[in-house]
Amino acid sequence: MRSAEEIFATLDAAGRLEALPFMPEMLQYCGKRFRVFKSAHKTCDTIKDWKTMRRMPQAVHLVGLRCDGSAHGGCEAGCLLFWKEAWLKPVRGPATSDEPAGTPSEERPVVGRVGSHCDGAGLVRATRVRGAEGDEPDERYRCQATELVEATTPLRRWDPRPYLKDLASGNVRFLDFVRYVAIAAFNAVMRMHWRGRPYPYIRGLAEGPTPNDVLNLQPGEMVQVRSKNEIMRTINENQKNRGLWFDVEMVPYCDRTFQVLRRVETIINEKTGKMMRLPNACLVLADVTCGGCLSQHRLFCPRGIYPFWREVWLKRVGKPALNSVTSSA
Repeated sequence: MRSAEEIFATLDAAGRLEALPFMPEMLQYCGKRFRVFKSAHKTCDTIKDWKTMRRMPQAVHLVGLRCDGSAHGGCEAGCLLFWKEAWLKPVRGPATSDEPAGTPSEERPVVGRVGSHCDGAGLVRATRVRGAEGDEPDERYRCQATELVEATTPLRRWDPRPYLKDLASGNVRFLDFVRYVAIAAFNAVMRMHWRGRPYPYIRGLAEGPTPNDVLNLQPGEMVQVRSKNEIMRTINENQKNRGLWFDVEMVPYCDRTFQVLRRVETIINEKTGKMMRLPNACLVLADVTCGGCLSQHRLFCPRGIYPFWREVWLKRVGKPALNSVTSSA
């Protein structure tokens, strides 16, 4: 990772490079070494058109580096950060014991170099977009997720080049590439007829108010994801439980055991930039992310978004589940 001063020199006055914000949460990683996780040459569109993938030029994701929301009102979405290649430099060989690991931003004044258009204070200011006359109720946040459309361009669905780059970059292993392309082709045929059943097939069976199981799960607890058949009885015909979508990318995690990472109460609405408080309990699980392998419009998306889980889709491992099932619209 380049130093903060070097990165500031690449940014405009709004703290962006090619319309992609460099956020205050990223400063703590400056000057340190990290491994590339995946090429971020494409991403799903969660703002404008969910049926379209978008091209991100010269960017990568790094292993384990997610936004902690500290400069964005405590947003708990935990988005995987985008890193422009201009903010990084290649390193050869392992780190040595006498090599500095990088200085946290709070231990060294973070300022822009002479000629920079941005500095640490500018990054903080750029996280807010206020309404007319700075009215507090109209305060909105700006982050990489809210600015994704501006920082990317649409990809044609049948353009083979992004898929070949998925393979060439190492984002997708060859056998996985063959497997999921075959599934996508099968699903395309199935969708040509109204009676076709894409794989995996999800059909919500709940009629009327969808069920709610209150387990009060806490970070660190172990849970088992219920089977697909059990979950289908908790979602309606729109694949939702009290407004929360059960996504096809969540199916591979059914019948498996994971640790609760955290409860999610507040997230930034990527379309409006406003902070949302979730009305019902949602959880994220450790090492459980969207794989981008089974979705019709997100094939091989490397963004790794955390899916949100209802407690009714989980069961506690090692302790008896609370018997407190209720119904809610």
